Amino acid sequence: MKLLKLIRYKNLLLIALVQILIKYALFPSLNMLIDGQQVFVSTTLTHFQFVLLILSTLCIAAGGYIINDIFDVEADKINKPKQQIIGQHITTEQGYNYYMALTVIGVVLGFYLSHIVGVSSFFAIFVIIAALLYIYSSFLQHMLLVGNIIISMLVGLSLMIVGVFELFPAITPQNQFIQSSMLEVLFDYAVFAFLISLIREIVKDIQDVDGDYKAQLKTLPIVLGKDRAAKIAFGITVISILVLVYYLASFLFMQKIVVIYFIVTVVGPLIYIAIKLFTAEHKKDFKTISNLLKLVMLFGMLSMIIYLLTK
Repeated sequence: MKLLKLIRYKNLLLIALVQILIKYALFPSLNMLIDGQQVFVSTTLTHFQFVLLILSTLCIAAGGYIINDIFDVEADKINKPKQQIIGQHITTEQGYNYYMALTVIGVVLGFYLSHIVGVSSFFAIFVIIAALLYIYSSFLQHMLLVGNIIISMLVGLSLMIVGVFELFPAITPQNQFIQSSMLEVLFDYAVFAFLISLIREIVKDIQDVDGDYKAQLKTLPIVLGKDRAAKIAFGITVISILVLVYYLASFLFMQKIVVIYFIVTVVGPLIYIAIKLFTAEHKKDFKTISNLLKLVMLFGMLSMIIYLLTK
């Protein structure tokens, strides 16, 4: 159970759920009529190969969580002493062993999948992700805002990697339009995931300011202060709301059920989060905001089911 907590199994389940929704809900929802003919999104991976893609992603992500906790031991003694696992329930050496095993498995699976789809260069994606997670934990998180942006980009990439392996190898002159359209929709979801993750990363830094200060990290709230960091998170939240409203009004205005769903489950909660960010003062306030952002992310991704049901 301690190992499951160490690898953030709830977050891993969310990643797996989102990838499953992309393949089995989002992709089928964009089938369309072109010149009077029904055109379907073409995918590459079999069900078994897709499971391997999910496992590869989860193994690398789990390794990233472990190596981050190894480097954050001192900060976590202050930030979350009751939840700390490395150094209390699992030794640092054991942590490194788990990290290496999971990362190697993830990268090897990535190599196999790249060979299966016939694009060996895709293997570099897994190597880069694994390397960035290590560099983030050991170095980048000490740099102002850079670490937050890198982690948020990797969250978005966990969505795009499905499109890379499923859509790119299946592109033909006949289906290029629908494949490109699907990639654009998937990219929009990845941008949404990036923005919500970036806000949450800043909020988590505000929560952990005491331990991060002792660990000599240069996070946004340490450099600029908690109030200014909260205002920056507020600003990104407002931008996210405006972008989402523009997207709904410009591209989804004909799909009333989808628009209502987003307003109730995403836009409304983001407005509430923005208000809370402007008034939050205590650690528990920011913890509540962090949990709400995780729910917003979940409901945003569940909208893929709404697309499918309202086709």
